[in-house]
Amino acid sequence: MRDFHEAPHAIYGVEKWGKGLIVVTEEGEIGLRNPLAPAAPAVSLPGILRDLELRGIRAPMLLRVSSYLENEIRHINESFAEAIARVGYRAPYRGVFPIKVNQQAQVIDRIVEFGRPFSHGLEAGSKPELVIALAHQLAREALIVCNGVKDVEFMRLAVLSQKLGFNTFIVLESPKEVDTVLEVYEETGIAPLLGVRVKLTNQISGKWEESSGDRSTFGMNTDQLVAVVDRLRDAGLLHCLKLQHSHLGSQVPDVNDVRRAVGEACRYFTELTREGAPLGFLDLGGGLGVDYTGEKKAVDNSINYTVEEYCANVVETVAYAMDEAGLDHPALITESGRAVVATSSMLIFNVLESTLYDAPDSPAPRADDHHFVTDLAAVHGYLTADRLQECWNDASFYRRELRSLFHRGTVDLRQMARAERIYLSLMARIKALVDLSEGDSGVEEQLEQLADIYHCNFSLFQSLPDVWAIDQLHPIAPLQMLDQPPTRRAILSDITCDSDGKVDKFILADGVSPSLPVHDLPEDTPYYLGVFFVGAYQETLGDLHNLFGDTNAVTIDLRPDGGFDLLHEQEGDTISEVLSYVEYDPNDCIAAFRKLTDQAISDGTLQAADRKTILDAYRASINGYTYYE
Repeated sequence: MRDFHEAPHAIYGVEKWGKGLIVVTEEGEIGLRNPLAPAAPAVSLPGILRDLELRGIRAPMLLRVSSYLENEIRHINESFAEAIARVGYRAPYRGVFPIKVNQQAQVIDRIVEFGRPFSHGLEAGSKPELVIALAHQLAREALIVCNGVKDVEFMRLAVLSQKLGFNTFIVLESPKEVDTVLEVYEETGIAPLLGVRVKLTNQISGKWEESSGDRSTFGMNTDQLVAVVDRLRDAGLLHCLKLQHSHLGSQVPDVNDVRRAVGEACRYFTELTREGAPLGFLDLGGGLGVDYTGEKKAVDNSINYTVEEYCANVVETVAYAMDEAGLDHPALITESGRAVVATSSMLIFNVLESTLYDAPDSPAPRADDHHFVTDLAAVHGYLTADRLQECWNDASFYRRELRSLFHRGTVDLRQMARAERIYLSLMARIKALVDLSEGDSGVEEQLEQLADIYHCNFSLFQSLPDVWAIDQLHPIAPLQMLDQPPTRRAILSDITCDSDGKVDKFILADGVSPSLPVHDLPEDTPYYLGVFFVGAYQETLGDLHNLFGDTNAVTIDLRPDGGFDLLHEQEGDTISEVLSYVEYDPNDCIAAFRKLTDQAISDGTLQAADRKTILDAYRASINGYTYYE
């Protein structure tokens, strides 16, 4: 472990990935800075938790920071506006937020509110998402872009919404959808606002490379595209084709991939215009990434560009291509979701207990112990910094042999317990010597096998599904004691009864580590950990593993004076609510349990006087929080 005695918190790399929003205060606590009031002091995150606890709101919780959401929407729109002004681009930017990235009402309502001055719209990939979009008062020039597979009902609603003043585009994903459009047009007599999704051949790098290229799921190849143009022309609806959609990819790590993909999209735009389509909008889909690790490199979980650079690349590339082709500049659309919402949410939970893989003291072997127990204890006598590998090897050998002897019945339980304690005390000394040694001792990597386990009050599958499913990295750090050097290294285990419910990859200042530096758990106060930048996808992809439901969710706004306002509280799921999700009627459960208690009284295994107590306990549980209280 590197020596961070001058600034213990530096080990977590907050300065690298925190974007100036997440900082460490002088008191050694994680603080939240208000980007809309740069002069305001950082608000202590543990202080926020203490305030919320006084109001009866406890961890685990999802904390949404409204100020961060507003800041990101401003940042993207203002960066495009600056690039447009600098390049002399002759059309506006019209962003849309993909509802699928975070469908929560508190999030969408605020995106619409903060996006209204910029005519920022919404993207709907399903009928339910279109219903959400149409329930909002968007700016007059804002767009609703409908992607995904669409049936008659979907398209009918999209077309009819134009009568209410919505600019609702139907993006054709396949030639078959032309038939549906024609059916709806014949029924309603309303000319639809149409787009076509063009499948680009350029493939991005990174974790989401399969979302791009000609093997991507959605969009049409050139042959299908020509067929659609011909069908629309024959039907007299080619004049309705005003938008080209070309998805660049998701979480694009390399800005040069952005340039190449935008250039290819412009070629299709030029050719479609020559075919007679009066295109006026170029939708470049998603792609703007988030630098989760702070590496600023074109690698998984990071990006090698800024928002300003991304916007400049898009505007410059399209402007050059359109000028070269002699075409008017189209209005630019991007469907940035992750970059808008990821930073605005964080998961906060407390550590319940720990399983430690070392011991502070070593018992003395007994006279009748097996000689391997004595040999193991003797390693203490020659354990020094220059013999770490030798001592590691010897301790591992004796422990392995003793375990084999225990399995064969040669060593009894108490001897084995003493041996384990001796071994763990050796590990404690080896860890301390590794931390103090200069350079690579060769043992530090092996010690990762003995990282402690911190058991935490959350469900990985409910709140961090991408960590489990696709090895997504999110910054994780203690919220307190950051002015003190961490004394242990741990992996995090959730409270589900599943061995996969763990986090064992962590972003640190000097790279990704299989363990997280942590502190010894304080006896009288909670030890909180925060998982940052979880606003994209995590809230809606989670499942009910072990029937752990949604956590408490809180939305706050950071004030210019350094305080915060509680904007909204959503209580986490009760057991009753979770049971209903999996088709149980909670009242039926109570009735069945009551019947069992009455039967137990009849059988004589339960006293009638105890009936109320046990029924009250059952009712209290069924109405309680699914997490540890």
